[in-house]
Amino acid sequence: MPSMKMLSSDSHHSRLNVELVLIFIVIAFMMILGFAKSSKAVEKAFPFYPGEKLTFQVKWGFIPAGEAVLEVHPIETTHGVKTYHFVMIAKTNPFIDLFYKVRDRIDAYTDIEMTHSILYKKQKEGKTKKNVLVNFNWEKQEAQYSNFGEKRKPISILPGSFDPLSIFYAFRLHDPKENAEIEMAVTDGKRCVMGKAKVIKREKIKVASGTYDTYLAEPDLKNIGGVFKKSRGAKLEIWVTADTKRIPVKIKSKVIVGSFVAELISAEKIGTDVCILKNKRSNAHPGNILTAWDRFLPNVWLLLFTIFGLGK
Repeated sequence: MPSMKMLSSDSHHSRLNVELVLIFIVIAFMMILGFAKSSKAVEKAFPFYPGEKLTFQVKWGFIPAGEAVLEVHPIETTHGVKTYHFVMIAKTNPFIDLFYKVRDRIDAYTDIEMTHSILYKKQKEGKTKKNVLVNFNWEKQEAQYSNFGEKRKPISILPGSFDPLSIFYAFRLHDPKENAEIEMAVTDGKRCVMGKAKVIKREKIKVASGTYDTYLAEPDLKNIGGVFKKSRGAKLEIWVTADTKRIPVKIKSKVIVGSFVAELISAEKIGTDVCILKNKRSNAHPGNILTAWDRFLPNVWLLLFTIFGLGK
């Protein structure tokens, strides 16, 4: 009898051990599967990479007004986070300088996964001088604006908020769809807004640099101030290429002071190689994985203001 009890006990322990091993294998498999899914979630095909340079000619009506250049600089570390560094330089030509001189530079930094902004800088050296700095604190979910060192009270920002420049690049990560309604959050450090935009249609357009197959989109302007708010029938349109690069080729606005058009005149280092990003999510703010297309269109006016020198 004792031997049978001993056997029964050993058999029970053996079955228990087998069950534990099976449970461990299942858990391990689920963890591996979950990790694989997580890795896939942050694997992105980026249509831009360091070295890209887009040059736009800006016209006021039929009058050439100036030029704006968008560049992707080498990846660097900002505030302890690996970041993309985007730069925009805008200037008016000598004739327009007589009326409204613009010499602007914007530096924008996002986390390397393109989920939110890290730092934003804006310098104006023309008629209006500015030295703006916007610091993003994602632990507190706040952004603080300062100009020439004079700080404003930090404002609350929405998860996944981008600054007015980096949103141009975040947009390019996803395909637009005809008749799509889009929402996004953007901040310049003074306010954070949600906006809506609609992709109107797909069409071929001709600009100085060539003919492009594009998507036309129009943002809702009801939450937009400045010259847009003061203009009856104000309208903003933007055309982006209908390929994997999603390059903005034309921006057109109708405001109280007239119509402005920015057209792509050259594009450098737009290669066929697509950068594949596989990174850990340690630098990403939790809950900030939003579609980049949702972050772009409604507030393209902020960049437009910079190009035209109309920002406050």
